[in-house]
Amino acid sequence: MNSANSRELAGISVPDTPLVEQAFDYARRECEPYLFNHVVRSWLFATRIGQLRNIAHDAEVVAVGTLLHDITLNERFHGPRRFEVEGADLARVFARQGGVDERRAQLIWDSVALNSTPSIGLYKEAEVALCTAGICLDVVGLQYEVVPAAEVARIVEEFPRLDMKRRMTRCFCRIAETRPETTYDNFVRDFGERYVPGYRAPSSVDFVASAPFDE
Repeated sequence: MNSANSRELAGISVPDTPLVEQAFDYARRECEPYLFNHVVRSWLFATRIGQLRNIAHDAEVVAVGTLLHDITLNERFHGPRRFEVEGADLARVFARQGGVDERRAQLIWDSVALNSTPSIGLYKEAEVALCTAGICLDVVGLQYEVVPAAEVARIVEEFPRLDMKRRMTRCFCRIAETRPETTYDNFVRDFGERYVPGYRAPSSVDFVASAPFDE
């Protein structure tokens, strides 16, 4: 990344381009403060993992994918599809309007759509894998040891967590309560089963048993 097109944020060198600035502003408008801080930390962690591991990647794609990955994770969400897919569509529209070509726009879509599916996202293109890694580091501590502790501390100090565990849990539970049909094959189901009385999502077992074939 050319130093003329970069800046430091919480001690991490990140791309400084109009597209990234627009994504940053979009995330700040759409996300609650705790969630905005989460997506920024995810971006910084993703970027730093790429730097530390010398992973060649498109820094703008990683920036947009991480910054916009949770723009539908809020109490206004009404589906009808998984919040990640709804968010991915919005992120792709944003990218296209910003002049991003279709290949890069698709990488951004994948980064958002797969942000909570590391069993797939970590094995895709470098940009998608880094977005997934940064997000998972911030949410569950995956690869926490990769980024030096002092750097993690500075990132969290500048973009504090603001009771993220409790607030994010509340968001997931609301999705489980109001849109259980979007949760049968993703992690939100776990929150529904643990915290939401009467929660019941469609089952893959039922889908297979009800397939319109004799055997």
